[in-house]
Amino acid sequence: MSEQTCQNSELARKRSTLDPWSIGAAIIALAVLMPIFAIIWFAFHPTDNIWPHLMSTTLPRYLANTGVLMFSVGAIAAATGTGAAWFVVMYKFPGRRWLQWALLMPLAVPAYVGAYALVDFFEYAGPVQTGMRAMFGWTNAQDYMFPAIRTRGAAVFVLSAALYPYVYILARAAFREQSGAGFEVARALGAGPFARFWRVGLPLARPAIAAGVAVVMMETVNDFGTVDYFAVQTLTTGIFSVWLQGGNLGGAAQLAVCVLTIIVMLVTLEKLSRRKSRFFASARHTRPVTPTPLKGVRGWVVTCLCLIPLSVGFFLPVGVLLSHAMDAAEWSAKGLHLAITRTVFVASIAAVLTVMGGVFMVYGVRLSQKRLPALLMPITAIGYAAPGAVLALGILVPLATFDNALADAILSVTGYDPGLLLTGTSAALILAYVVRFFAIAQGTADGALGRISPSLPMAARSLGRSKVGTLRAVQLPLVRASIGSALLLVFVDAVKELPATLLLRPFNFDTLATRVHAKASLENIAEAAPAALMISLIGLVAVALLARANR
Repeated sequence: MSEQTCQNSELARKRSTLDPWSIGAAIIALAVLMPIFAIIWFAFHPTDNIWPHLMSTTLPRYLANTGVLMFSVGAIAAATGTGAAWFVVMYKFPGRRWLQWALLMPLAVPAYVGAYALVDFFEYAGPVQTGMRAMFGWTNAQDYMFPAIRTRGAAVFVLSAALYPYVYILARAAFREQSGAGFEVARALGAGPFARFWRVGLPLARPAIAAGVAVVMMETVNDFGTVDYFAVQTLTTGIFSVWLQGGNLGGAAQLAVCVLTIIVMLVTLEKLSRRKSRFFASARHTRPVTPTPLKGVRGWVVTCLCLIPLSVGFFLPVGVLLSHAMDAAEWSAKGLHLAITRTVFVASIAAVLTVMGGVFMVYGVRLSQKRLPALLMPITAIGYAAPGAVLALGILVPLATFDNALADAILSVTGYDPGLLLTGTSAALILAYVVRFFAIAQGTADGALGRISPSLPMAARSLGRSKVGTLRAVQLPLVRASIGSALLLVFVDAVKELPATLLLRPFNFDTLATRVHAKASLENIAEAAPAALMISLIGLVAVALLARANR
């Protein structure tokens, strides 16, 4: 047997042998994928099949509303985010240096908070209609015409204002990476501003824009608080009504499979749209884009255009909340303090576990070089694409089954009945957060560890460091900033998560998100304002970190 053959067989043997890293990766992947498998099982094995009834009654309405919201919000967010990114990269105008970061601020305000603020501002008793009646002498709603607020169109408006930063940040990065020489050539050939955008800038940035739009559409499908407040029946609200009000797990799982199918289609279309679009930068040093100064009226027009989405997505909701929170006795309420404590508790534990799992999986894949972890790692990112309501549905029943089996086993061995140890506690909520946001931690860890020169860990190993010791002493200190960013981002997303929290929280266990939803659903915006402002404040910290990382 030749030496090459021996080396190949030895490499194959090492790759086929299980080690702790491979086993750990398999366990993490199983925990992340378990809710998805459970939903599919429930959907195809319902105890009471109501699928024919759903198809003939509510399903067409759910699909129509979900489709209209997805494509409308995606289109508006694409236009808004791409246009704003083009302006701040290509032109100099008043306020540009501040606006290029301020345009990310709507990420700090959850869409459902924006919905509550919009209705409060424009409803009959709000400041707009009250001011109109005082100005023109009108006495009631019959004296004038004012568009209805709680409509599907208003939901599109709110979701677009809250989600456009996902497109903006990716489009801005894509435009900044383009060569200024290409635009100068286009200008020399007589291309005007719109032609340079349409023929040069947009085609090169299309993959990044498509990725941002895909995220926006997935977040739109995931939304519950906004559509519920505007009484728009979507697939997500259908899961709540069929499961909680109708008591039919199989029917809710079938709706969840519809949601998963839409998500998979979105991800697939996004991948296909980028497959044939390949643009490469020159190997030489490219000259960055030089912003063109806009003076006079044109500069101020661009400033106003950039201020519109920022005002709708951030200033309006925060201003409405501040006006209510000034005199609110809710600041001293025990329930608010408990909600803050519980939110910080579950979100912190979820963030730590998620990042630890992400680092373990990425490091294990790089270290073991085995096929199993390498195949499982990309699959674990599917949790981020699955809406919170879908994950909650797939977590609760399997967890309850395991909990009952565990309690029965303890009872048979010790004679003591411990009851349900996990179901009905915050453990289910933390598990949902870990599954939902695992892709953030995994992606961050993969990118950070990938930037470390392989010679550094190899040198540490040659000096006697163990695998764990090398990770702790060499690699983690080098990626500390990225890991800290992942911790904060997972923490903030867990704080804002509403659908999974509503379905999985223990009895009488309020987080900031559920407290805002409960108060606002009762039209009590004044008591909802403090909790909503706390969520926005936490979100602003994440936005500041995101802006710093993308300078």
